[in-house]
Amino acid sequence: MVREDVHTKGIPVLCASCEARHRGVCGALTPDQLVSLAKSSTKHRAGEGEELIGDAENIESYSNVLSGVVKLTKTLSDGRQQIVGLQFAPDFLGRPFKTESVVTAEAATGVELCSFPRGVMERMMADQSDLKHRLLQQTLKELDEARDWMVTLGRKTAAEKVASFLLMIARNIDPAEAGQRSTAFDLPLSRAEIADFLGLTIETVSRQFTRLRSDGVIRIEHTRHVIVDDLGRLAARAGG
Repeated sequence: MVREDVHTKGIPVLCASCEARHRGVCGALTPDQLVSLAKSSTKHRAGEGEELIGDAENIESYSNVLSGVVKLTKTLSDGRQQIVGLQFAPDFLGRPFKTESVVTAEAATGVELCSFPRGVMERMMADQSDLKHRLLQQTLKELDEARDWMVTLGRKTAAEKVASFLLMIARNIDPAEAGQRSTAFDLPLSRAEIADFLGLTIETVSRQFTRLRSDGVIRIEHTRHVIVDDLGRLAARAGG
């Protein structure tokens, strides 16, 4: 049960403690609109490796990512796949105004999602300019991140690429920890997937992890749990 106060008055229970309501697209909605959306929304979990939507599939619903990491991939005509992005809470999963998905979205870790029918959200977008503004902001944020990642892939050294990847995860995987100087997280991708994402070999990725660990920039437990005691040191190794 959520205690009602000035911040939750009129807010549906489903939305009261939701991170996406504050920082995601739902933050643009009034309490009445949240009530309307909550009536057709469902919170659900997906396990690691579960496909959320396939490339070229009809889009029937959109989702807010509440926790975990979603992996986005593109498939070439010969079946090869390329990881093209990661999504974290409170990102919006889906492409408004498109009838078919242009990527495959898969749960890279266990994820929690809040999903709602495409038609309901598009009607709200037509009526609520603030909601369209929020979606535009997220789209531009993703565009900026994609451009930054192009620099990482095209100009940075292998050491800087691996550090940049770890820094991205550290800054995004737990929004409640934003602003802290240290953090810990489980890697959402395997070594092979990290190599694919960065355009490196598995051996190179492993060597760079070893170097970061030897230099005291990171600690690794149980192969996938990474501890960063000083995010500033990791940022310096990422090359700015």
